[in-house]
Parts: sequence; structure tokens; C-alpha cells
Amino acid sequence: MAASPSGVPPEAIARLFTRESARAIAILTRLSGDLDLAEDAVQEAFAEALAHWPSTGLPPSPVGWILTTAKRKLVDRVRRESTRESREAQAMHLHALLRADDPPPEEGGVDDDRLRLIFTCCHPALALHVRVALTLRLLGGLTTAEVARAFLVSEATMAQRLARAKRKIRDAGIPYRVPEASELPGRIDGVLVVVYLVFNEGYTASAGDGLVRGDLCGEAVRLGRLLRLLLPEEPEVTGLLALMLLIDSRRDTRTSAEGDLVLLADQDRTRWHAALIAEGHALVRECLRLNRPGPYQLQAAIQAVHAEAPSAARTDWRQILRLYDQLLACQPSPVVALNRAVALAEVEGPAAALAVVDALPLAGFHVFHAVRADLLRRLGRTADAALAYDAAAAATGNEAERAFLRRSCRILFAAPGPHLTGAVTTVP
Repeated sequence: MAASPSGVPPEAIARLFTRESARAIAILTRLSGDLDLAEDAVQEAFAEALAHWPSTGLPPSPVGWILTTAKRKLVDRVRRESTRESREAQAMHLHALLRADDPPPEEGGVDDDRLRLIFTCCHPALALHVRVALTLRLLGGLTTAEVARAFLVSEATMAQRLARAKRKIRDAGIPYRVPEASELPGRIDGVLVVVYLVFNEGYTASAGDGLVRGDLCGEAVRLGRLLRLLLPEEPEVTGLLALMLLIDSRRDTRTSAEGDLVLLADQDRTRWHAALIAEGHALVRECLRLNRPGPYQLQAAIQAVHAEAPSAARTDWRQILRLYDQLLACQPSPVVALNRAVALAEVEGPAAALAVVDALPLAGFHVFHAVRADLLRRLGRTADAALAYDAAAAATGNEAERAFLRRSCRILFAAPGPHLTGAVTTVP
């Protein structure tokens, strides 16, 4: 649908949904106590905006309009589905509550609706992978298809998981609140996984034309800072924040002016964000003082080594490999092993790394094929490298990555191809 001169392009409404839907869902969940109804109401409000704004133009307060409309639709849904007197009374109470312009925040804890929503979605009654998926969907503004790609499953499978999770939250009466201090240690691991996956989706979008979704990176860092305020002495919280800051310091150099992907080895390090690097280094040193190492702290230390190197050629790959050895010991996974293989190639050569990579069960992961292609190229196995680049391009949903991989394949037969050093980002 095309916008009139005074109207709003549909893509602008889509961006607003990505940016603000989580906040609206969180607020309505706090007010109504029903996550599923809150999500449906917000989606209906944005659908109404998509139907009218392209022709009528933007209202004075778009976010306020969405929230007011979603509140009205939530009340309408409760009334429409009411079949008993108690349901009608509930609808009347809900209507009165939702009419409040500034509802009182929940007492105690961190006064942030989205943080409460994270802990609701990450309740231990839900399986860990379901907690992550649900929070990515509701907090990160990802579509079901994007969440499915992050987990390497079909969209239909992911849709079923999300629906079951929301039913379980409703039926089990899982509370919408930040846990008490005594409950936090057992709840934080799933939350950290969620925040990091949101960050990874922002740093390398699973789909679309652009490589980076800065809004998701910013939201993940914001949530990381909130978690650190909540748990200042938890080293893995500090480690995750350090990791995100150090990686995010390179965000502006990851693409060229034309939007093409730029690998770590080729980035202009003078444009890396010095303040984020300094903050990240300070947090890594704080983790070292606590002397309770964990996966996020080790990944942050790896990124700190990259950030310290004045050039790609002067990167301390032996130190990075030692850190990956520690990471693989405490978090054994094929993706960590793939990352370690990138460092191994720099220390022991591409043949040693290829032997490791070929044994990994990651055939559906495009980065696996991209790393393998680069190792094959460096070994002079041009035809095999071309096939691997093709497989990587076919497996990614991101157009910037696909264009880079296809370009790498085309130049295989003309000149030495690009180097994938540091191209892989470890994800849980």
C-alpha cells in the first residue's frame, strides 16, 4: 500500500512495530495479567495503524495511539469472549484499569516493564530453548520466521513452540515480575542467553537486506546494563555486558558506504568506538578480579584481545586459541568449536582447522560453510571452496551476507579471495 503525500509508508510502521511493540506488550501484560491477550491486542493495533496511517498520516503521538488502541482492543476481546457474569465483571475491572493514564508501577525491584517481561518469559517452568525463543519474539520484535532461523528449525515448529509457551504461562499462573533476590541466581542463565541472542540477531540480522539491526543491538545492551544494575556482583552478567560492548564497538565498520560486508581483518580500526572498548576492557578486568570465570567472560576476554590489536596482523592468536580452549571446556558446543577452528587456522594452519570443521554437525549453519570455504581456498582447493561458498550463500537469509559470499565465490578464480578471520560470532 503506497502512502499519500501526508501519509506514512508501511515500512515506517513496520519499524515502529519492531521498536515499540515489546514495550506495549509489556505494559498491557502488567495491566491485564494476560500475555497472550496483550500480544494479540498490540498486533491488532498495529494492523489498524497499517490500514489507516498510510492515508491519514501519523497521529501526534504514534506510540500513545498504539497503546490506547491496543488497550481498547484488549477490553473488547475480553468482553467478546465473556460468557459468564464473572467474565463480564473482569472486563469492567480491566476497562477501568486500562483507562488510567499513568498506572502505578509494581513495587520493588527494577521499574522496567520489559525487564519484568523477560523474567516472565524466562521462567524455569519453561524449557530453556522456549524461554529464549519467546523472549526473542516478544522483546526483540523478531518475527516467528526470524526466531526459527536463529534456532535452525522450521517456522511451523517455532510457531507451535511459542503458542505452547504462552499457554503454559497463562495456565500455570506464572507471575509478571522481577524475581526476589533469593530467586535470581537460578533464573539468570536463561535471561543472559536471551539477551545475547537478541544482540546477535541485531549484529548480524538473520534476514533482510541490511547486515545490522542497530535497534536490537541497542536494546540488548540496554537490557544488559539493567541486569548489571540488578546483579552487580554476578560475573557472568558483567561478562555479557563487556562482550556486547566490545563487539558493538565495531558496528560502524562492519559495512562499507555501499552496505557491503567488511570482515574484521579489513575494518578501519581507527573508527572503532574507543569509549565502548574502554568500558568493555574495564568490565573484563573486573571479571578477572572476581576470579569466577564463565562462558560470557571468556568470550569477552577473546573480544578484548581483538580490540587490543592495533592491526589484524598483530592479533595475538595464540592467546585467543587458549581462551577458546577454556571456553570449549566449560561450554562444549559445535558453534564454539567452529569459532575455535578459526583461531586454530591462524596458529596451526588451515589444514588442521579444516579437519576440525569437517567433523562438526553444522550442515544447516551458513557460517559453517563460509568458514569451510575460506579454509579450502587457503589450501588451494578452489573447486571445493566454490561449492562451500554456494552452500553458505544458500543457507543465509541475510542479503548482505549472501552478496558477500557470492562475490567471494566469483573472485576465487581471478585472485586470492577474502579472509574470514574473526568473521564468526559465538552464540550460545
